[in-house]
Amino acid sequence: MTKMGGFFVTGTDTEVGKTLVSGALILKLREQGKKAIGFKPVVAGTYQSTSGNILNEDVETLRIASKLAPGQLNLSPYVLDMPVAPHLAAANKGIALDLNTMMQALSEIQKHSDCLVVEGAGGFLVPLNDAQDLADLAQQIDLPIILVVGMKLGCINHALLTQEAIKARGLKMAGWIANSLLNEMPLLKENIATLQAKINAPFLGLIPTLPKILQKSHNSPYSIEALDFAAQHLQITSN
Repeated sequence: MTKMGGFFVTGTDTEVGKTLVSGALILKLREQGKKAIGFKPVVAGTYQSTSGNILNEDVETLRIASKLAPGQLNLSPYVLDMPVAPHLAAANKGIALDLNTMMQALSEIQKHSDCLVVEGAGGFLVPLNDAQDLADLAQQIDLPIILVVGMKLGCINHALLTQEAIKARGLKMAGWIANSLLNEMPLLKENIATLQAKINAPFLGLIPTLPKILQKSHNSPYSIEALDFAAQHLQITSN
């Protein structure tokens, strides 16, 4: 894959806001004049739209942020129905996730963009198959990594372990983002201060809990308004 700008977005866990952040990053990069497009190597969990199409809410969020029409470009080569760990969802369908297939799909997206936002699935070391995990994919893509920290009890340990894993793979952390979840954690500012002291990468912003009107319902993508709200709380420059 030809070297290009962008970021690989990983998280301290599943459901910590990687998709919200990825969509917001795409908007920020587009504001800076970049033709940024999102990509997710594998998604697990689908829903049926009112028109009868089988969709994934993460992919559709990236599509909205990337200003792509429905069905325009393949933003994820593996769309699996069961909302479980990707390698298990794939095994349930009788297939094995292939890293080369993911890279080929990403190379096709690259032809239409000058900046990539690649969103991981779950945490940094989620398995893809018996021999490879998402960290192996991150190494092949070799984009600076942005870590999304879901601000909840336990996040300090999860963030520091993820930082160690990223360093062990020889990858660069572009920064980290704190994402408030539906219920703001106790001592939020103090937890952020602890992470700022211990994570050796820039703090790129705190996304507050989304206002109720912007919170998405189950089986639906984030609205452009929710992504814009998140983007306003980030300080990002393209690499």
